[in-house]
Formats: sequence, C-alpha cells, structure tokens
Amino acid sequence: MQGYTLTPGQEAQAVAYAQAEHELYFVDFTYGLLVLVLLLQLRVAPAFRDWAARAGSNHFVQTIVFVPLILLTMDILSLPTAIWGHRLSLKYQQSIQGWGSWLADWAKGEAVEVVIGVLLVWILYAAIRKRPRNWWLHFWVAAVPLIILGAVVEPLIVEPLFYKFTPLEDSQPHLTERIEQVAGRAGLEIPRSRIFNMNASAKTKSVNAYVSGLGATKRVVVWDTSLRHMTEDEILFVFGHEMGHYVLGHVLEGIVFSCGLLLIFLYAAFRLLHWMLARWGETWAIRGADDLASLPALLLLLTVFSFLFTPLSNVYSRHLEHQADQYGLEVIHGIVPEAPVVAAHAFQVLGEVDLEEPNPSTAVKFWFYNHPPLDERMRFAETYDPWSQGRSPEFVKSSVDHATK
Repeated sequence: MQGYTLTPGQEAQAVAYAQAEHELYFVDFTYGLLVLVLLLQLRVAPAFRDWAARAGSNHFVQTIVFVPLILLTMDILSLPTAIWGHRLSLKYQQSIQGWGSWLADWAKGEAVEVVIGVLLVWILYAAIRKRPRNWWLHFWVAAVPLIILGAVVEPLIVEPLFYKFTPLEDSQPHLTERIEQVAGRAGLEIPRSRIFNMNASAKTKSVNAYVSGLGATKRVVVWDTSLRHMTEDEILFVFGHEMGHYVLGHVLEGIVFSCGLLLIFLYAAFRLLHWMLARWGETWAIRGADDLASLPALLLLLTVFSFLFTPLSNVYSRHLEHQADQYGLEVIHGIVPEAPVVAAHAFQVLGEVDLEEPNPSTAVKFWFYNHPPLDERMRFAETYDPWSQGRSPEFVKSSVDHATK
C-alpha cells in the first residue's frame, strides 16, 4: 500500500505552493477586515448612503444605488489579494488563464454579486426597519428559500457565464453510456441531454467531474481536463463520488448546515451590532442598525464569525467527503474492474495535477482541509473491500459483481 507520493521536485513545488496559499489566506482575511474598518473610519458608507438618499425616498431605489457603490468599492480595494492569488496559480502552473480573461471573469463575478447583493440587502434592511428586535430571524426565514433557489438556478445562469458546456455524448458517447450505467445503479435518472463536457482547460489544469443543480436542473458535468488526464474508469469513480453527495443527501444536509450557521451568525451579529453602534456609531456617522451605512459593520462581524467557524465547517465537510469516497467505491463495484486500484490512481492523478502537498501537518489539515488529505483517501480506497470479507456495503446495498461489458 503506497499512498500518495510525489517526486522530490514535485513535492518541493507542492509544499511551496501550499505555504504560499496559506499565507495568502490569512493576509486576505486580515486585509479584508482592514478594508471594512477603513470604510467605517473614513465614513465612506455614509457618503454613499447620502448619495442614495438623493436618488429618491424609495428604499429599493436607495438600495440599487448604495449596494453597487459599496460592494464595488470593497472589491476594488481587495483586488491586490485577488491578483496575488491568480499570480500564484500562474506561477505554480495551476492556471493558464491570461490576465485579460481573468479580469473579464472578475467583472462578471462582480455583476452577479451586485444583483444578488441588491436583493439581499433590500430584504435585510426591510426586516431591520420592520422588526428591529428580531430582524435576524425574519431575514433568515427569507434567505433560506433564496439559498435553495440559488442552488436550482446556478447551473443555468451563473456557470455558463464562465465556461462553455457541450453535450458529452457528442465527443464521448461511450463514457456517457457508462455514466448512465453508474447513475442507474444509484437510482438517478439523468438523461443524456443533461450530461455535459465543460471546457475547463481554457482556464485551469485541475480535473473534476460533478453533479450540480436540483430537481429539473440536475446535471452531470465532466471537465475536459479530466478526459485528458484520467481514464474512463477513473472518471467514473470521480463521478460516483460526486453523485454520492446527492444520493446520500449531502446537498440538502449542506444547505441545512449552512442555514444553521447563518442563523447563529445573524443572531450574534444582531447582539454585537447594537453594541458596536452604541460605541462607535457617532464616529462612523451611522444613524442606527436600520441605516444602510451600517452594512460594512455587519459584514465585518459576519466575516469574523465565518473565519472562526472555519475549522468546524471543515470537520463536517471532511466527514461528508469521506462518505462520498466510500459511496463512489461501492457504486462502481462490479462495473469498474479493480475499483480500489482505479480510485487510488485517480487520487494520485488529482494530487499531481492540483499539486497537493503529500504530508500536511495536523494544524494545516485542521484549518484548511475541507476534504481528507489525499494520502488518507488513497489508503482508504486501497483497503475498503467489504465484499471479500462477506460483509454488505454500507450505502449501495444492491451492489453485486457484474462482468464488465
């Protein structure tokens, strides 16, 4: 049992890349807080609020003016760390996207963020004005269906803004047929018209295959980079892993988990925002919690809460990812010959392409890893074999050996 390994040269590159990414993570968090504090201290948000007020007395009109101004100011000020991140991906050959294309994607992302931001901020401050004592709960109730709606429409509206999707059957009819076979074993009915090939290679070297959307928008997406670096059998395992998230209810669990955290964050922000404004509100020229100018203070609190909860979120995510690995092995058993060997090699390819460090420290795993380290995943894949021990697999109960056609 070999586990995940790299050549000495690759390992040195992987460790250097990981360290650079970790440094950027903390710099980006700290710098983001400084930007928010700067906006508060310099009274930038109150100035934008006053501009919005001159546009009209209607709250929605004011939101349409205020939100793009504040979000674009924040993101433009945060461009240095975003540029740093892309520079690292180019330096370590994880991205092949030119700066012009990268800036175009940044602009598209800003447009999507502004549209979503206008809606959410309008609902948020309507709740604060009408329910000042429990606005956190009313906003949360309104936000939950929007989160679910986002999962439904994201593959139809957002993803095509950044990548081109074509029917996988056009270029890979045999792989499409095998994906249908694996999906059928899982009890999923995904027609060929919703199995796509994504031109990830236009921007990145990473490999992936995934299932996205909910209900009628559910679809299978295989990156063209995966077709270049992985065999059909390996892609089937990656697909089986991603499909496991749906079959095991991880998508719904993830939404529930995220909504639960959001409720906690909103309540904590409700308690602390009043204290902050009582102490510094006059200095910041913020009139109260229902003032649009309080948005940077609220975002500062939510950013800190999200940062502090990162390890907990990662523990939960690693648990789900391990279950998906197990499901992937079970659902391809009998369809893919020597599935454990195939899965282990798929992880090796993933690590080599994505330049993942082989032996992350406990602290690094604790804070940064939302997936189990590749070495753990490979060793599990190589040893998981309930069938030879006369035991029933945990998730795919109907899985039996089949001759590969």
